[in-house]
Amino acid sequence: MDKVHPDANAALAGLLRNGMTIMSGGFGLCGVPEALIAAIRASGVSGLTVVSNNAGIDGAGLGVLLESRQIRKMVSSYVGENQLFADLYLRGELELEFNPQGTLAERIRAAGAGIPAFFTKTGVGTLVAEGKEIRDFDGESYVMERGLFADVAIIHAWKADREGNLVYRKTARNFNPVMATAAHVTVAEVEHLVEPGAIDPDQIHTPGIFVKRLVLCSPYEKRIEQRTVRKRGG
Repeated sequence: MDKVHPDANAALAGLLRNGMTIMSGGFGLCGVPEALIAAIRASGVSGLTVVSNNAGIDGAGLGVLLESRQIRKMVSSYVGENQLFADLYLRGELELEFNPQGTLAERIRAAGAGIPAFFTKTGVGTLVAEGKEIRDFDGESYVMERGLFADVAIIHAWKADREGNLVYRKTARNFNPVMATAAHVTVAEVEHLVEPGAIDPDQIHTPGIFVKRLVLCSPYEKRIEQRTVRKRGG
């Protein structure tokens, strides 16, 4: 089966429905599947639960889905760069399930490994632990966190072969590898596409068995959330 699709719309064809859960890789605007996000917006699907470290910024990344009011709930760790996110949440138009960043990553990794739940000390005694099971181990209290699994994961990789083996580049790796394992269907957009055998097996970060669909998205704009510059010292 050829995993490569001609464009992002084709790569998501037949997968999207109202009310579904989508994982979206990236950290801020680094390693974000921009083309697939744009295709989701164009589809008009709504009522989405989106699992992502954050919701991009106003007008970029997942921020475009907030603009179109297609996201019902965010499961996130950091949302400080998005004014629209704050406005929607404060008006009661957007649900938020807030997670410590390490807990979010582990919830995704655990689900991908078939682990339904785990215990962590992070969040004990805070709002994060409200309504969750607390258990003592060796005299210390731990809160139980559930694994996170999605209907579809959309991720970004630097390079792939046509069998779906993926290589990420530097910090753009972030949440993409764990999300690739934690969904019924993983769709990857990539900057470079090569033939099978062209990638050294030792360099593969995500094996192709986890990736069902691919789309080549090149050139890929590498955005910067905040650019701060100053004159060189004398």
